[in-house]
Amino acid sequence: MFPISSPADVPCRVPKDSSKQIARSHGQRLHPRNRNLSRYLIPALVKRLPQLGEFVQKSKGGEDTIDFTRPEAVKLLNRALILNDYGLDHWDFPPENLCPPVPGRADYLHHMADLLRENHFGNIPMGSEFRVLDIGVGATAIYPIVGIVEYGWSFVGCDVAQASLDSVKSIVASNSMLQDHLELRYQDDSTCMLRGIITDSDRFVFTMCNPPFHASAEDAAQGTMRKTKNLLGGKQSNPMLNFSGIAQELIFEGGEVRFIQTLIRESQNYAHNVFWFTTLVSKQSHLKGLYAVLKTVRPVEVKTIAMGTGNKTTRILAWTFVPKEERSQWR
Repeated sequence: MFPISSPADVPCRVPKDSSKQIARSHGQRLHPRNRNLSRYLIPALVKRLPQLGEFVQKSKGGEDTIDFTRPEAVKLLNRALILNDYGLDHWDFPPENLCPPVPGRADYLHHMADLLRENHFGNIPMGSEFRVLDIGVGATAIYPIVGIVEYGWSFVGCDVAQASLDSVKSIVASNSMLQDHLELRYQDDSTCMLRGIITDSDRFVFTMCNPPFHASAEDAAQGTMRKTKNLLGGKQSNPMLNFSGIAQELIFEGGEVRFIQTLIRESQNYAHNVFWFTTLVSKQSHLKGLYAVLKTVRPVEVKTIAMGTGNKTTRILAWTFVPKEERSQWR
């Protein structure tokens, strides 16, 4: 590994006012390189995955759309996007697992490519020599898929659920473009994020994570009901629970904040292995407390990058222990 300064020897530059640290306007939505920047071409998607046609309906404006309150429709739409827009031959996963919204997941990768470009002569680094760690790869491997297709990066995906890793193995086996680009590792301690996964010889340009956002099963159920009511405009008093997701994907004791706090504290032990540690943060109100924890581990730099799709805004929290004068070694 290339030597870097000790975290205790570098200045801490943690934002004091989270409202001023967002690098992207909340008025902006999908990243300019996102393959789904324009409206979905429903006929093309139905042609690629005919089962989707059963759920196509007309919007008030007379355009083709789908019923987003139905989990089968949402899953088929995202399957069609992966098959049609990203060129996979097969992409499916168990019904109990979360169905990732492809455009939003892709944006995370595009923003990370922009972040890496800052220390790569203004060019986006391409190729399998650039390794990424996906913490909680899930059953769909959505982040590795997008990163491999768009930028040719290689990935290590870890998860606490062996069933999820088995699902990813099936996806990889069915798509030659993913083979030799994705390694899977099982995390046998659900309280750890990096420990037991990163080895002494590992070197990653960044880690990424979409944390469990509920602290309990009750919180998850209430969140599902709120989302469904929002989609239905509050017209249904007892909305069906239509957001899939097994416990490991949705729930972590202490919720998103506790999860990310653990990740931050562990990250200082892997300052020599990772250029950028990153995670999604679902609520801006969580940032103040996370900045406070970051201050205790003394990163060299912290960035908060806003992104959003539709009516939802989220953000990427990124921090690094690599001094600027040593970052050229990571190119």
